[in-house]
Amino acid sequence: MLNSEKLAIAAHLHVLLRRKSGRVTDTEWLASNVEYATEIVHFARARATEDGHADLAEWAGKLEAAMAEATPARGALARRLSPVTTSLTGTSASPDAGVGETSPIRYIRGIR
Repeated sequence: MLNSEKLAIAAHLHVLLRRKSGRVTDTEWLASNVEYATEIVHFARARATEDGHADLAEWAGKLEAAMAEATPARGALARRLSPVTTSLTGTSASPDAGVGETSPIRYIRGIR
């Protein structure tokens, strides 16, 4: 899907949310950031259920579908980045590495 099409869907959902719930969104960020779009979709669906706005649920579904097309699979992204991380660290990185795990990168001097 073209970026202009995602932006158009995000703009339409922005207007609906503003009119029906008073919620203001960042349209450009909504069209480009999957996490933000996911949260707004959840919010729009909740408001659609609570207040009976079928059009909010419809446009939330359109945005969700548009963002699903644009999101690369996590495994595919990790495979594309694997040669880069291997050359930088000297070890291959696991695509499911946790946040709390130690980094294989060693610093020669301390960071000031």
